[in-house]
Amino acid sequence: MQTLLIEDLSDQMVVTLNRPEVRNAIDQAMIDELHEVCERLEREPRILILAGAGGVFASGADIGELLERRAQDAHRGINVGLFARVAALPMPVIAALDGYALGGGAELAYAADFRIGTPRLRIGNPETGLGIIAAAGALWRLPELVGEPVAKEIVLAGRILTGEEALAVHLVTELHEPEALLGAAHALADRIAANDSLATQYTKSVLHARRDEHPRAEQDAQAELFESPEKMRRMTEFLQRRQR
Repeated sequence: MQTLLIEDLSDQMVVTLNRPEVRNAIDQAMIDELHEVCERLEREPRILILAGAGGVFASGADIGELLERRAQDAHRGINVGLFARVAALPMPVIAALDGYALGGGAELAYAADFRIGTPRLRIGNPETGLGIIAAAGALWRLPELVGEPVAKEIVLAGRILTGEEALAVHLVTELHEPEALLGAAHALADRIAANDSLATQYTKSVLHARRDEHPRAEQDAQAELFESPEKMRRMTEFLQRRQR
């Protein structure tokens, strides 16, 4: 990997965006390497922690590359395709956000299941100031996350949220000092990992199901889990503990 640092753990993978000389701007090489990460996690599901090197998550897409892109590149969905794949990973994704998370960096964070940050976080979508739109998920994910009024301030008026403001609108759920951020991400991942992996995967899948797929999606998932050995083991141990 040229643009990423990867730490493999038994139930987690930590991926650090690592282009500190350009504030971790997301270029085509990083996109390609993140697709490789997704392929591994689709094959062997684990919790993904996304972070950035050098006190910055990601300052946005690489402007040098964006300048050269034309209409056919927009229709290729370069960033949005990756971020959709990140969002659809079987196990939860945690974005640990420090410093700048702007433009494409913010949209990558919006694709995560959890976002935690630091007080020095600055998150938003200033794309219209560069003559483009936030086309990699912000225009539909952000209203779902923070509501339409705040989303419009961000994508239409270029408002950049501080860490405290992002916490207030629930765009992030926790704030930690920079030196404690990754530890907090691991603590959250450990809480998730303590639960049954298959049940967690089904829960995420059903959460993402279309409205017209409910309640069938719940019923199908629960039918599988009712027959699982792990459900039998966990419930038996629960009853045994209660009887002591």
